Amino acid sequence: MLVTFPRLSPFSFQLKMKLVIASLLAGSAAAFSPVASRQASSSALAAFESELGVQPPIGFFDPLGLLENATQERFNRLRTTELKHGRVCMLAFLGNIATRAGLHLNGNIDSAGDSFDSYPNGWAGLAAIPKEGLYQIIAFVGILEIAVMKDEANGAAPGEFIGDYRNGGIDFGWDTFSDEEKFSKRAIELNNGRAAMMGILGLMIHEQLGTNLPIIGQL
Repeated sequence: MLVTFPRLSPFSFQLKMKLVIASLLAGSAAAFSPVASRQASSSALAAFESELGVQPPIGFFDPLGLLENATQERFNRLRTTELKHGRVCMLAFLGNIATRAGLHLNGNIDSAGDSFDSYPNGWAGLAAIPKEGLYQIIAFVGILEIAVMKDEANGAAPGEFIGDYRNGGIDFGWDTFSDEEKFSKRAIELNNGRAAMMGILGLMIHEQLGTNLPIIGQL
């Protein structure tokens, strides 16, 4: 049996050859460039795998890729933000639990004679505070941020570690701990802060849903 093929014009043949070569070049580029980029990203991420907070069972966990090709300065900024959020959320979670258990400050919150326990809990309490009270809260937080809780990032002398806001004036026996104890306590604080961020977020969501939780009760 004789098989015949259609004759291609010189223009068609050259065009098809160009397409074949272009596809081969594109395939070779796609084959090599991702490997190189993955290797660069892996080497950059490996620099942070021994940092505080990288521990079993999760290990190094960066699902959003915030540390991809990041510098040490960027890592320090993210770690400072994480610590601040964790510390605020630990206070928020305990404050939410304490007030729902009936624990309030004695006396009145304002000159009008409104007592601390007269205000509702959670979101409702935030909405019930007069705007003057909210301004005081914002001003107090601003003073802490600018003048009190300072670190290397906002003008203070470098602390012993990221998130060290002692500024040489607060100790509470910290300097009596060994390096291993300090590392352990910092890891505990970091993990408790992470748990508190999830905890207060869960309380806020369930309060909006009107959930009846164990121990806490109706939100």
